[in-house]
Amino acid sequence: MSNTEIFFTILGMAAVTQLCRCFFLLPKEDLPMPRWLQEGLRYAPIAALMAVVAPEIVMTQGHLIHTWRDARLFGAATGLAFYVWRQDLLTTIVTGTGVMLVLRFGLGW
Repeated sequence: MSNTEIFFTILGMAAVTQLCRCFFLLPKEDLPMPRWLQEGLRYAPIAALMAVVAPEIVMTQGHLIHTWRDARLFGAATGLAFYVWRQDLLTTIVTGTGVMLVLRFGLGW
């Protein structure tokens, strides 16, 4: 592949990427969507977050953890319990991370 082809390939890929990202920003009015799609899109961010966080909690090196003595489990459980109790995001993160660090560095889990 020549340098000219590489240049135009990158330019084309940038144009397609920009077009895809601007697709939802260009119209001045909301895009017409069915009600079921609007309801489903409300849960997309939390679903994406769970898809990223859940494997980090229950898996290590690509396998499910096989012991309950894992600091991540207790950190996540503590964070969840604290959020249910207080519903404050920053202190939830601090509490869950604090429990995880104490168990990891204090007990060696």
